[in-house]
Amino acid sequence: MFSAPSAFQRTAVPPDTRESEPRHAQPSADGAVATVAAPVRTSAPAPGKQRDAWFDNVKYLAIVLVAVAHAWEPVMDGSRTTRALYMVVYAFHMPAFIVISGYFSRSFEMTPVKVKRLVSTVVVPYILFETAYSLFRRYAGGFDDTPISLLDPLFLTWFLIALFIWRVTTPLWRSLRHPLPIALVIGMLAMVTPGIGDDLDLQRVLQFLPFFVLGLTLKPEHFELIRRREVRMLSVPLFVGAVAFAYWLAPRMQLGWFYHASSAQELEAPWWSGVVTYLVMFACSTALTVGFLALTPRRPMWFTALGAGTICGYLLHGFLVKGAGYFGLFDRYTWLSDPAGLVVVSVTAAVAVTLMCTPRVRRALRFATEPNLDRLFRPESAGR
Repeated sequence: MFSAPSAFQRTAVPPDTRESEPRHAQPSADGAVATVAAPVRTSAPAPGKQRDAWFDNVKYLAIVLVAVAHAWEPVMDGSRTTRALYMVVYAFHMPAFIVISGYFSRSFEMTPVKVKRLVSTVVVPYILFETAYSLFRRYAGGFDDTPISLLDPLFLTWFLIALFIWRVTTPLWRSLRHPLPIALVIGMLAMVTPGIGDDLDLQRVLQFLPFFVLGLTLKPEHFELIRRREVRMLSVPLFVGAVAFAYWLAPRMQLGWFYHASSAQELEAPWWSGVVTYLVMFACSTALTVGFLALTPRRPMWFTALGAGTICGYLLHGFLVKGAGYFGLFDRYTWLSDPAGLVVVSVTAAVAVTLMCTPRVRRALRFATEPNLDRLFRPESAGR
């Protein structure tokens, strides 16, 4: 579908929301409460909340795929198989993150305490890491003209500003009778509107919006359906078929369609094909997201605890990938583009992002990802 470009576009990837799984409050009664609460085993959860191992597993596995796909970009040129795998991963890893983000945003309201949390976990990290990536590109990459602009997200920081916009508009989407069709119409209009511009990466914000709204409409019982054995069994042939189809499609389709950062006209396609492609890709991405969620283990795994630190892995791994490119690592060691080299690149990226998600790194980066803003906000915002 439309000739593939000779040079691949670079794209961003995404983090998770930092809220834990909503739970209904347990009634305070004698006897029965102790029986219900006894099996709960956590280290030091937030009062009244318990992390769901499945959601943490989803976050960790998704961030590993994000890092591996980013590491493939500089070395996959010439490999049809790697390009096909890249297309499959890009078809669902961002939608999966965004759907989960929307699900955990269902209770968001513009109350002082939630606005404070939004600023500390989304706005502040965006400002700090947008600045850091701009300086890194300027001095490590040699791009002296790189500006420090909060209006033009660089590399993977776009997701943070998108999450801010989506969260702020959550009350509106929650008040609509049929929010998903409206979000899809907005996404389609963005796809055929080249004049939106680059400010705040609004093309991505609007084209990915339906996945966030989809997450807002989901309920716990929907995830229980996804976790059923039948869905898990169907997910295996789904991914096998997706990889086979992507292998056929790889030389025929531009990667820009998967980034949702450009309009159809900018991808040199007729406007009507943009609408059709957008809807088809939304359906495919949703199906692959369901398959990914179904295949994710429900029980606690060795990596479950790392799911709480995926924001660190997301924000840090870009320095590793970009730094390797800036210092000519991929140009110097051309064997990294060979099958064995691609395995080395994949394993290295997976191990690196795993280390970046560890509790020690999370604690070290808390000043940037979860800063204490008590001095910035009025005292009443902490208790309302």
